[in-house]
Amino acid sequence: MTSFEKKRVLVTGGAGFLGSHLCERLVGEGNEVICLDNYYTGSKNNIFHLISNENFELLRHDICFPLYVEVDEIYNLACPASPIHYQYDPVQTTKTSVHGSINMLGLAKRQNAKIFQASTSEVYGDPEIHPQNESYWGRVNPIGPRSCYDEGKRCAETLFFDYYRQHKLKIKIARIFNTYGPRMHPNDGRVVSNFIIQALTNKNITIYGDGKQTRSFCFVDDLIDAMSLIMNTDDDFTGPMNIGNPDEFTIQEIAGKIVKLTNSKSKIVFKQLPEDDPKQRKPDISIAKEKINWEPKINLIDGLKQTINYFEKII
Repeated sequence: MTSFEKKRVLVTGGAGFLGSHLCERLVGEGNEVICLDNYYTGSKNNIFHLISNENFELLRHDICFPLYVEVDEIYNLACPASPIHYQYDPVQTTKTSVHGSINMLGLAKRQNAKIFQASTSEVYGDPEIHPQNESYWGRVNPIGPRSCYDEGKRCAETLFFDYYRQHKLKIKIARIFNTYGPRMHPNDGRVVSNFIIQALTNKNITIYGDGKQTRSFCFVDDLIDAMSLIMNTDDDFTGPMNIGNPDEFTIQEIAGKIVKLTNSKSKIVFKQLPEDDPKQRKPDISIAKEKINWEPKINLIDGLKQTINYFEKII
């Protein structure tokens, strides 16, 4: 790829869990990548191996403030995604989704750049239909402790589609379901990272509720494949598109698999379920299969083994 053919790509939240894997993929493809992060949940350790690459640039910035750079494509991933992190400063969480989207959409408009929004399955809230498809409007509590994230992401989707209709912007929206893998934040309190750390340290594994609530978990490599494919769809395709693994497991099943894979002595204990925690979560990925010929390839056991191996090295 010559310097005239290289795409200039901005990744917001680029030092985070998903962002770092995406930056790695984009640099590997020969693109010029600007990795933007304010390091609230991201870490330089996640992208340290890329810093010496001439096609990689690291920028400390908060997307709640305008940004002026020259780019061809924008992946907007910036936003804390785990309840522990997004509930710590809920006003800032909402601002990141809303003000951040306005600023990135403004940049895309000025540069005539294509822009991807990392939305979330949380736009469906605690769903009444199962599995969830893209036409479902969701059931979200607008005034609960999770609302800063759920409603912030819903508003971001509104802004993206209004810029698409009003300014003819090239947009792509993916609704990302639970994702796991190496470089997950060790203290994010989410199911997989929590269970693995508790199992590796032989502490009690904490399940909130009765453990019968279900989740579907997609390995990070599969997710990054999908993000790249969505960005490269025809300009008339906007999404939203569900991206996740439709294989469904109860929380208790996940805990049992992790205990077995780590040979842990941990015992499982049950605590009260947090407010507005969804009872079930499973993506309908029919559109992903049709539009980008995508479905997850990595099964849960293989993905957990890679994730456990990562956590064994950092704790």
